[in-house]
Amino acid sequence: MASGEPRAKKLRLSDEKKEKKTPEKKTPEKTPESSRKTPTKLGPNSLFGMGNPLLDISAVVDKDFLEKYGLKPNDQILAEDKHKALFDEIVKKFKVEYHAGGATQNSIKIAQWMIQDPHKVCTFFGCIGEDKFGEILKQKSEEAHVDAYYYEQTEEPTGTCAACITGDNRSLVANLAAANCYKKDKHLDLKENWKLVEKAKVYYIAGFFLTVSLESILKVAKHASENNKLFTLNLSAPFISQFFKDALMEVMPYVDVLFGNETEAATFSKEQGFQTEDIEEIAKKAEALPKVNKKRPRIVVFTQGKDGTIMTKGGDKVETFPVLKIDQKDIVDTNGAGDAFVGGFLSELVQDKELEQCVKAGHYAANVIIRRAGCTFPEKPDFH
Repeated sequence: MASGEPRAKKLRLSDEKKEKKTPEKKTPEKTPESSRKTPTKLGPNSLFGMGNPLLDISAVVDKDFLEKYGLKPNDQILAEDKHKALFDEIVKKFKVEYHAGGATQNSIKIAQWMIQDPHKVCTFFGCIGEDKFGEILKQKSEEAHVDAYYYEQTEEPTGTCAACITGDNRSLVANLAAANCYKKDKHLDLKENWKLVEKAKVYYIAGFFLTVSLESILKVAKHASENNKLFTLNLSAPFISQFFKDALMEVMPYVDVLFGNETEAATFSKEQGFQTEDIEEIAKKAEALPKVNKKRPRIVVFTQGKDGTIMTKGGDKVETFPVLKIDQKDIVDTNGAGDAFVGGFLSELVQDKELEQCVKAGHYAANVIIRRAGCTFPEKPDFH
């Protein structure tokens, strides 16, 4: 793996097939004028995310608590009926910390943290309940300076994810509840909400939301494509490619940037009949899938944990970017690493930065997050 990056043409996704102009630096190819423009100051609601909001509730618990609810010390599960009482008990019995969570909301929160100023560059839509946990979630989004507009309903309680910590282990129990109840006609279609969608220039949705509201995703994706804005999607988990394949492939023609990790990429390849386990080949084949907006090539970005991140560069080129080195003893929790990578990447993408810089920001954010429990971060980033 080469540690130095080639000095070939720097890519930005603001590049369009317009008139070409000679770049300032000497490069082998001409660079479109739009890739050299100074990034404009970000306005509010420039980056839009929509997904499953969960209130993360973390606490150091005891072995008896794990045994009572049949939990393994280090695991991730969806709550069953026998776990329903767990969420109230953990709050009553232990000292808890609350954070705004869920995959898309995590990435949006990280992007806002990386950007810092102005506040509320990032918008988030999702569904919560009219309850105590919903109020805490709203407060936590406010503290993260994210402009969250939740669809509030009374049928289901706010989605929660309990992180039951014992020593170095974390047992995660997620109860999606209200997150599953998002309705396009009750929220996204409302005039004042759709105006916020129109204000954005970059859109991000995790694949998990395909299980909730395909019609909402398609409305946003089509808007982005028709207005030559950037629509980005995450493969999120192997089960999305397996069991929500039709929904995923309905959205794929609108995807400008596709994110995933090596496991998700392998499952996607298998389900699509790519007949390869080579991650670079999978990325190229994913890039070549049909696309509606022909003004931009699709960019595919696959992370591989401690191994290099690969990114397609248009045509037949794939580049590998080494991740930042970290001592094993400094790794506290890798759960939020993927969400953090995307958040870092989006924070630069929305500022029209070069794609190489977007990857570097993703690596930086992930490196910060894995040193801490949960998807949390210090007050300010130190990324240049």
